[in-house]
Amino acid sequence: MIEETLDIHTADGQMETFLCRPERGGPYPAIFFLMDAPGIREELRDMARRLATVGYDVLLPNLYYRAGRDTIYGPDVLQDGSGEHKRMRAVRTKMTIPPVMEDVGAMLAYVDRQEEVKPGAVGCHGYCMSGPYALAAAARYPDRVMAAASFYGTWLVNNEAEESPHLSLGKIKGELYISCAEFDDLAPMPMVEELQGLFKQSGAAGELEIHPGVHHGFAFPERWCYDKPTAERHWERLLALYSRLP
Repeated sequence: MIEETLDIHTADGQMETFLCRPERGGPYPAIFFLMDAPGIREELRDMARRLATVGYDVLLPNLYYRAGRDTIYGPDVLQDGSGEHKRMRAVRTKMTIPPVMEDVGAMLAYVDRQEEVKPGAVGCHGYCMSGPYALAAAARYPDRVMAAASFYGTWLVNNEAEESPHLSLGKIKGELYISCAEFDDLAPMPMVEELQGLFKQSGAAGELEIHPGVHHGFAFPERWCYDKPTAERHWERLLALYSRLP
Protein backbone atom coordinates (compact mmCIF):
# COMPACT_ATOMS: atom_id res chain seq x y z
CA MET A 1 0.00 0.00 0.00
CA ILE A 2 1.06 3.57 -0.69
CA GLU A 3 0.02 6.12 1.93
CA GLU A 4 0.61 9.84 2.16
CA THR A 5 -0.87 12.90 3.78
CA LEU A 6 -1.07 15.89 1.48
CA ASP A 7 -2.75 19.25 1.14
CA ILE A 8 -5.42 19.80 -1.49
CA HIS A 9 -5.79 23.43 -2.42
CA THR A 10 -9.31 24.87 -2.06
CA ALA A 11 -10.73 28.36 -2.29
CA ASP A 12 -10.54 28.56 1.51
CA GLY A 13 -7.07 27.15 2.14
CA GLN A 14 -5.22 23.86 2.26
CA MET A 15 -7.32 20.78 3.05
CA GLU A 16 -5.19 18.13 4.75
CA THR A 17 -6.04 14.78 3.16
CA PHE A 18 -5.01 11.20 3.88
CA LEU A 19 -4.55 9.24 0.68
CA CYS A 20 -3.95 5.53 0.19
CA ARG A 21 -3.91 3.22 -2.82
CA PRO A 22 -2.50 -0.15 -3.88
CA GLU A 23 1.17 -0.25 -4.76
CA ARG A 24 0.62 -2.05 -8.06
CA GLY A 25 -1.86 -2.41 -10.87
CA GLY A 26 -3.26 1.10 -11.26
CA PRO A 27 -4.71 3.40 -12.25
CA TYR A 28 -7.60 2.96 -9.84
CA PRO A 29 -10.94 4.77 -9.47
CA ALA A 30 -10.98 7.55 -6.91
CA ILE A 31 -13.13 7.24 -3.80
CA PHE A 32 -13.90 10.21 -1.56
CA PHE A 33 -14.34 9.02 2.03
CA LEU A 34 -16.01 11.75 4.10
CA MET A 35 -15.53 11.71 7.87
CA ASP A 36 -18.07 11.71 10.68
CA ALA A 37 -18.38 14.46 13.31
CA PRO A 38 -15.54 13.30 15.64
CA GLY A 39 -13.13 13.93 12.79
CA ILE A 40 -10.01 12.33 11.40
CA ARG A 41 -8.53 9.51 13.51
CA GLU A 42 -6.75 6.20 13.02
CA GLU A 43 -10.05 4.31 13.01
CA LEU A 44 -11.04 6.12 9.81
CA ARG A 45 -7.60 5.69 8.27
CA ASP A 46 -7.90 1.94 8.85
CA MET A 47 -11.26 1.94 7.08
CA ALA A 48 -9.71 3.84 4.18
CA ARG A 49 -6.92 1.26 4.01
CA ARG A 50 -9.40 -1.61 3.91
CA LEU A 51 -11.16 -0.02 0.98
CA ALA A 52 -7.93 0.77 -0.86
CA THR A 53 -6.70 -2.84 -0.66
CA VAL A 54 -9.42 -3.98 -3.06
CA GLY A 55 -8.40 -1.53 -5.76
CA TYR A 56 -9.29 2.10 -5.09
CA ASP A 57 -7.45 5.37 -4.69
CA VAL A 58 -9.02 6.60 -1.45
CA LEU A 59 -9.00 10.21 -0.26
CA LEU A 60 -9.98 10.99 3.33
CA PRO A 61 -10.03 14.79 3.81
CA ASN A 62 -10.17 16.73 7.06
CA LEU A 63 -13.36 18.67 6.38
CA TYR A 64 -12.71 20.82 9.45
CA TYR A 65 -9.60 22.36 7.84
CA ARG A 66 -11.13 25.83 7.75
CA ALA A 67 -10.89 25.88 11.55
CA GLY A 68 -7.18 24.99 11.51
CA ARG A 69 -4.89 22.00 11.72
CA ASP A 70 -5.61 21.38 15.39
CA THR A 71 -9.04 19.99 14.55
CA ILE A 72 -7.98 16.53 15.68
CA TYR A 73 -9.77 15.40 18.81
CA GLY A 74 -9.06 13.09 21.71
CA PRO A 75 -10.83 9.86 22.71
CA ASP A 76 -13.44 11.65 24.85
CA VAL A 77 -14.73 13.67 21.89
CA LEU A 78 -18.11 11.90 22.06
CA GLN A 79 -18.49 12.36 25.81
CA ASP A 80 -21.04 15.10 26.42
CA GLY A 81 -19.59 17.97 28.38
CA SER A 82 -15.94 17.01 27.84
CA GLY A 83 -13.52 19.65 26.65
CA GLU A 84 -12.90 17.79 23.40
CA HIS A 85 -16.62 17.44 22.75
CA LYS A 86 -17.14 21.18 23.22
CA ARG A 87 -14.15 21.95 21.00
CA MET A 88 -15.45 19.67 18.24
CA ARG A 89 -19.01 21.00 18.46
CA ALA A 90 -17.77 24.57 18.10
CA VAL A 91 -16.50 23.59 14.66
CA ARG A 92 -19.18 21.06 13.71
CA THR A 93 -22.10 23.41 14.27
CA LYS A 94 -20.71 25.80 11.65
CA MET A 95 -20.54 23.15 8.93
CA THR A 96 -22.93 23.56 6.00
CA ILE A 97 -23.36 21.68 2.76
CA PRO A 98 -22.37 24.32 0.15
CA PRO A 99 -18.71 24.79 1.19
CA VAL A 100 -18.23 21.03 1.41
CA MET A 101 -19.50 20.78 -2.17
CA GLU A 102 -16.73 23.20 -3.12
CA ASP A 103 -14.28 20.89 -1.34
CA VAL A 104 -15.56 17.96 -3.39
CA GLY A 105 -14.96 20.05 -6.49
CA ALA A 106 -11.38 20.68 -5.35
CA MET A 107 -10.86 16.94 -4.85
CA LEU A 108 -12.17 16.26 -8.34
CA ALA A 109 -9.72 18.80 -9.74
CA TYR A 110 -6.92 17.15 -7.77
CA VAL A 111 -7.60 13.57 -8.92
CA ASP A 112 -7.93 14.73 -12.52
CA ARG A 113 -4.26 15.71 -12.39
CA GLN A 114 -3.06 12.35 -11.03
CA GLU A 115 -1.78 9.65 -13.36
CA GLU A 116 -2.44 7.06 -10.67
CA VAL A 117 -6.19 7.77 -10.75
CA LYS A 118 -8.50 6.29 -13.36
CA PRO A 119 -10.23 9.09 -15.29
CA GLY A 120 -13.97 9.51 -15.10
CA ALA A 121 -16.44 8.38 -12.48
CA VAL A 122 -15.66 8.56 -8.77
CA GLY A 123 -17.39 7.24 -5.67
CA CYS A 124 -18.24 9.19 -2.54
CA HIS A 125 -19.50 7.97 0.82
CA GLY A 126 -19.96 9.58 4.19
CA TYR A 127 -20.85 8.68 7.74
CA CYS A 128 -22.95 10.62 10.25
CA MET A 129 -22.71 14.34 9.38
CA SER A 130 -21.20 13.47 5.99
CA GLY A 131 -24.03 11.25 4.83
CA PRO A 132 -25.84 14.32 3.44
CA TYR A 133 -22.58 15.58 1.92
CA ALA A 134 -22.07 12.36 -0.05
CA LEU A 135 -25.59 12.42 -1.46
CA ALA A 136 -25.41 16.14 -2.19
CA ALA A 137 -22.15 15.56 -4.07
CA ALA A 138 -23.93 13.12 -6.38
CA ALA A 139 -26.47 15.85 -7.17
CA ARG A 140 -23.94 18.70 -7.52
CA TYR A 141 -21.59 16.65 -9.74
CA PRO A 142 -23.93 14.16 -11.44
CA ASP A 143 -21.56 13.35 -14.30
CA ARG A 144 -18.65 12.55 -11.97
CA VAL A 145 -19.98 11.18 -8.68
CA MET A 146 -21.61 8.07 -10.09
CA ALA A 147 -21.87 6.12 -6.84
CA ALA A 148 -22.67 7.64 -3.46
CA ALA A 149 -23.49 6.16 -0.07
CA SER A 150 -24.71 7.52 3.25
CA PHE A 151 -24.24 5.53 6.44
CA TYR A 152 -26.44 6.69 9.32
CA GLY A 153 -26.45 10.12 7.74
CA THR A 154 -27.88 12.86 9.93
CA TRP A 155 -30.90 14.96 8.96
CA LEU A 156 -31.08 13.78 5.38
CA VAL A 157 -34.39 15.62 5.10
CA ASN A 158 -33.73 19.18 6.19
CA ASN A 159 -35.75 21.97 4.60
CA GLU A 160 -33.56 24.57 6.29
CA ALA A 161 -30.34 23.29 4.75
CA GLU A 162 -29.26 24.60 1.37
CA GLU A 163 -28.54 21.66 -0.93
CA SER A 164 -30.21 19.19 1.44
CA PRO A 165 -30.02 15.93 -0.53
CA HIS A 166 -33.76 15.26 -0.43
CA LEU A 167 -34.32 18.37 -2.57
CA SER A 168 -32.27 17.17 -5.52
CA LEU A 169 -32.59 13.40 -5.69
CA GLY A 170 -34.00 13.75 -9.19
CA LYS A 171 -30.75 15.34 -10.44
CA ILE A 172 -28.65 12.31 -9.57
CA LYS A 173 -27.49 10.15 -12.47
CA GLY A 174 -25.48 7.63 -10.48
CA GLU A 175 -26.43 4.93 -7.99
CA LEU A 176 -27.19 5.63 -4.33
CA TYR A 177 -27.09 3.51 -1.22
CA ILE A 178 -28.61 4.93 1.96
CA SER A 179 -28.05 2.94 5.13
CA CYS A 180 -30.04 3.79 8.26
CA ALA A 181 -30.00 2.43 11.80
CA GLU A 182 -33.22 1.51 13.55
CA PHE A 183 -32.17 3.52 16.60
CA ASP A 184 -30.86 6.94 15.67
CA ASP A 185 -31.78 10.23 17.34
CA LEU A 186 -30.06 12.08 14.50
CA ALA A 187 -32.11 10.32 11.83
CA PRO A 188 -35.42 9.43 13.49
CA MET A 189 -37.55 6.82 11.79
CA PRO A 190 -40.29 9.23 10.63
CA MET A 191 -37.61 11.19 8.75
CA VAL A 192 -36.19 7.99 7.28
CA GLU A 193 -39.64 6.93 6.12
CA GLU A 194 -40.21 10.35 4.54
CA LEU A 195 -36.89 10.09 2.73
CA GLN A 196 -37.78 6.59 1.58
CA GLY A 197 -40.93 7.95 -0.06
CA LEU A 198 -39.07 10.84 -1.68
CA PHE A 199 -36.41 8.44 -2.94
CA LYS A 200 -39.00 6.25 -4.65
CA GLN A 201 -40.73 9.28 -6.19
CA SER A 202 -37.47 10.66 -7.55
CA GLY A 203 -36.71 7.64 -9.70
CA ALA A 204 -33.07 7.69 -8.57
CA ALA A 205 -31.22 4.39 -8.85
CA GLY A 206 -30.27 2.51 -5.72
CA GLU A 207 -31.84 1.65 -2.38
CA LEU A 208 -32.49 2.79 1.14
CA GLU A 209 -31.93 0.04 3.71
CA ILE A 210 -32.96 0.14 7.37
CA HIS A 211 -30.86 -2.10 9.63
CA PRO A 212 -32.93 -3.46 12.54
CA GLY A 213 -31.66 -3.61 16.10
CA VAL A 214 -28.61 -1.38 15.65
CA HIS A 215 -27.69 2.16 16.65
CA HIS A 216 -26.13 5.19 14.98
CA GLY A 217 -22.42 4.44 14.59
CA PHE A 218 -22.73 0.67 14.16
CA ALA A 219 -19.93 0.45 11.55
CA PHE A 220 -17.16 1.97 13.68
CA PRO A 221 -15.09 -0.73 15.44
CA GLU A 222 -14.17 1.55 18.36
CA ARG A 223 -17.72 2.75 19.06
CA TRP A 224 -19.77 1.32 21.93
CA CYS A 225 -22.54 0.42 19.49
CA TYR A 226 -20.33 -1.44 17.00
CA ASP A 227 -22.25 -4.35 15.54
CA LYS A 228 -19.97 -6.66 13.62
CA PRO A 229 -22.56 -8.44 11.44
CA THR A 230 -24.12 -5.16 10.35
CA ALA A 231 -20.72 -3.52 9.95
CA GLU A 232 -19.66 -6.32 7.60
CA ARG A 233 -22.94 -5.94 5.74
CA HIS A 234 -22.09 -2.26 5.32
CA TRP A 235 -18.77 -3.25 3.74
CA GLU A 236 -20.52 -5.73 1.46
CA ARG A 237 -23.00 -3.11 0.27
CA LEU A 238 -20.32 -0.44 -0.21
CA LEU A 239 -17.94 -2.65 -2.15
CA ALA A 240 -20.77 -3.91 -4.34
CA LEU A 241 -21.82 -0.32 -5.05
CA TYR A 242 -18.32 0.74 -6.04
CA SER A 243 -17.80 -2.35 -8.15
CA ARG A 244 -20.52 -1.00 -10.45
CA LEU A 245 -18.76 2.30 -11.10
CA PRO A 246 -18.67 2.83 -14.87
